[in-house]
Amino acid sequence: MTKVYSEFGKERTQGDEKGKPVDFFTPVVSAEKLNEDFATVVNSEGYSPAAELMKPMMRWYEDADGNFIEQFQTTGFDTRLWELYLFAMLVEAGFALDKDFPMPDFCARNVFGPICIEATTVNPSRTRTGELIPPPPQETVEQIAEFQKNYMPIRYAGPLTAKLGKIYWDRNHVKGRPLAFAIQDFHAPNSMVTSRTALPTYLYGMEWGWEKYSEGKLVITSKKIEYHTWGVKVVQSGFFFLPGSENVSAVIANASATISKFNRMGVLAGFGSDRVKLIRQGTAANPDSNSEKPVAFVHDVNALDYRETWIEGMDVYHNPNALYPLDPEILPGAAHHRLLADGQLCSSVPNWQPFGSQTIILIQE
Repeated sequence: MTKVYSEFGKERTQGDEKGKPVDFFTPVVSAEKLNEDFATVVNSEGYSPAAELMKPMMRWYEDADGNFIEQFQTTGFDTRLWELYLFAMLVEAGFALDKDFPMPDFCARNVFGPICIEATTVNPSRTRTGELIPPPPQETVEQIAEFQKNYMPIRYAGPLTAKLGKIYWDRNHVKGRPLAFAIQDFHAPNSMVTSRTALPTYLYGMEWGWEKYSEGKLVITSKKIEYHTWGVKVVQSGFFFLPGSENVSAVIANASATISKFNRMGVLAGFGSDRVKLIRQGTAANPDSNSEKPVAFVHDVNALDYRETWIEGMDVYHNPNALYPLDPEILPGAAHHRLLADGQLCSSVPNWQPFGSQTIILIQE
């Protein structure tokens, strides 16, 4: 044991690794070009659990594109973080990854079968001169309804239809396999908490409402949507009914998959400063089928009984027209949603399914 420990760096090498270890955090660009969020993660004690978790966990992440580190540190921090999350989730779910091909982002297989995943994000809008365009206000009931029915579906449509145009299913290593698009909303701070419900509206071209009868029974109503309109923009609704979309088996999302999740998972694994204390608060699925409201929660992440997995909070929206349907067993622990013939959305939801949350960082003196 003494001999092995003295040469641990040499002894731990298996000899079958492909490529070189990936170092995410040593800057490869000048300080003024670093992404503000990246710099915060690197330099803030509050995010030390996330940073320290990423260093060993992602050490052998294979950079098929060749520009992962630069983008992670600069303009593509959110996009690359989303890819890192998907990588961690797939490893946790027992997948073996094949990174011989740069596109789509992941080709993997576990005991239930293969899957190919292409990641994409909703990014902030900018003017032609590069200035950020703020999202619309959500201060009234009417503004929130328009945000969910029109603004966000249009924002989701852009990256999803762009990926549809790449025709990944024609590639030999994708043919005959379930293909999923994984999308995360980063268009504004904490935006994924409020935009989650707009995604199925766009995917299925349906709007759902509810009524509660005097005896307390909750009834969900559905209505078909043809188009989404915001200003001069008009987008056809129903991504899963667009030409070519039958080649996409599902669309994956997880409103909880942000840098805060890496921070929480880092605390759970014992990484980072011992002074960091995290409080997670948000909403989750209500087990009461007759309730129209989610359950509010507040959790102490540092508590001994706190538990969380990478796949927790994931939503998988299955394509009713898929040529190669995705087996739900391939992504256990996620919520799986299917559109029924009557327009209702049938959801298989885990016992604990957070919809969205915020994580408060405290530094204990």
